[in-house]
Amino acid sequence: MLTLTPQYNKLSITMTSKPMQTSKDSQNLDTQSATSTNLTLDSLIEAQVAFMQQWLHAQAQPLTTQAWQWFGEQPLSKYISSDDLQHLINGWFLKQPLSEVVRRDIRDILHTIIYHPVNDNVPLSELVDDSQVEILASYVGSHEEQRNILVHTLVGNETFADLLTQTLYHAINDFMETTLDKAGPAGKLMKLGRSSFEKATNRNLDEKLQSYLHRNIKDLTRRAEANAQAHLSNEEVARLLVSGWGRIKEKPISEIQTYLRDEPNDSSIAHIENSIQQSYNRLRLSPYLHSLVAASVDTWYTNHQDDSIATIAASLHVDEQAITQLSTALLPVITDALESSWFTAHITEMLQAFYAQPSIKAGLVFGSN
Repeated sequence: MLTLTPQYNKLSITMTSKPMQTSKDSQNLDTQSATSTNLTLDSLIEAQVAFMQQWLHAQAQPLTTQAWQWFGEQPLSKYISSDDLQHLINGWFLKQPLSEVVRRDIRDILHTIIYHPVNDNVPLSELVDDSQVEILASYVGSHEEQRNILVHTLVGNETFADLLTQTLYHAINDFMETTLDKAGPAGKLMKLGRSSFEKATNRNLDEKLQSYLHRNIKDLTRRAEANAQAHLSNEEVARLLVSGWGRIKEKPISEIQTYLRDEPNDSSIAHIENSIQQSYNRLRLSPYLHSLVAASVDTWYTNHQDDSIATIAASLHVDEQAITQLSTALLPVITDALESSWFTAHITEMLQAFYAQPSIKAGLVFGSN
């Protein structure tokens, strides 16, 4: 018990304990005196640490709920400013490249998703609804200027012309070779004529054919672009998109796998992830992205700076019930932390520092009554 010693105006702390009583000993209860034992400072601190651990363990969940209730009532602007958020995103998050661990996780997760067996039994229509395709088709079809730009980008560029040239060249060359091989003696005579022509003109016939095709393909692509823009009406574009979707929507999602390579040294997923990494590294350091992030943060903060933390959390479907479930899930972690050696050591050190204060130390006397 705690008693004050008046003559010294000091706190005298003693602990009394009684031995466990048996039925026989209880008859002599009145004749036995209590055994008094001194409580040292170390044993007092040890008892306080044990009490705090037990108390915090018992109160962990209600304390979590009460802490959330208090924190949820606070306005966002009390603790976080727009500059804080911008610094967090622009000044820290976007400065960090994707680590190799994260990149490997991205590749592995993409591989798991794309090649999961469930994709064999799920059609594309479960990912995209018909109404979504119709809305998209109507939107694309109604924007003529953007559609013409897209047609020009796809058809009226040098890359498409070169690709078409090579395709036609190989088709013509394969046709000629096959035809001459089947023509017998006449085919051999034509091959001889080809050889003579190349010697006389000092030019390879293949090169001449490619040059001719390339010159004329450019004009052909211009005509194709003009025809596409002339005949692809708004209704036709929408119809093509919807009908194209109708042909593939019942195919399984695993159909995507046929367009990918999955070799150890030639993985489409690795190429996709590498492209994502390159794009991210280029964008995350660009003033353009930082400007957009700053403007976006300002807009969001202006909308919510007067909201409470609970209101903002509720917009993310995080409410008191979710916090309770989270605290319940974390109880084993909290229990282990309270019983850990580092927690015990820190609490002991704190109490030792408290009792070592001159004003406290001078006012304490440990002894027996």
